[in-house]
Amino acid sequence: MVSSSSVPACPPPPDRAALREAALGHLARFATTQHGLEQVLMRRIARWEHAAVKAGADRDEVAAQLAALRPLVATIAHDMVQLGAVDDAAFARARARRLTRSGRSGKAVQAHLAAKGVEADVREGALLDVVEGFSAQETELSAALVLARKRRLGPFAGLPRLRRVESTLNEESEEGRLHALAERQKALGVFARSGFGRDIAEQVLDMEQEEAAMWVERLKAES
Repeated sequence: MVSSSSVPACPPPPDRAALREAALGHLARFATTQHGLEQVLMRRIARWEHAAVKAGADRDEVAAQLAALRPLVATIAHDMVQLGAVDDAAFARARARRLTRSGRSGKAVQAHLAAKGVEADVREGALLDVVEGFSAQETELSAALVLARKRRLGPFAGLPRLRRVESTLNEESEEGRLHALAERQKALGVFARSGFGRDIAEQVLDMEQEEAAMWVERLKAES
């Protein structure tokens, strides 16, 4: 016979005070959005649900308690916004700058912020504010150059730059021309998979190293 002492006690559901404490504890360590904080608190509740069911709690009762806790999560997250502890716009600006400096495209930044629950208009504003004095296209070009430096493409390649193949017709053998074409297409694929447009990718691959380095330095200095 299994003794009752070996059966885990059913834990009480987290109340408002416990969820608020969990929210403050998370915010003391991490920046997040209102949606992100709600997810953190829902995971806290999910852990309680798992423990309660494992301890033998009635599943219908657990489901009813979950339904009651969901609005409380939204309320606590909203309270954190009102207190200024959560600011989606500030989060979006900081994250957009960090991701752009790391070589992420505008599309990739948009997708990242959307996954964090940032509204579309806030995402757009964050991207416009990444680099003071830069147009959207200049910001995208600079980010693409950061990626090129990481992947050793275009002006940052150890091999001769992947110039437009037309410019090499009279300078290389047919074999060399085909190799250059294949390498250029491969590089364009890297940019496309990262969310950069073809025009930006072509501009990066045809840029001189000195100019490319200047754009990267400006991005680091001004973002």
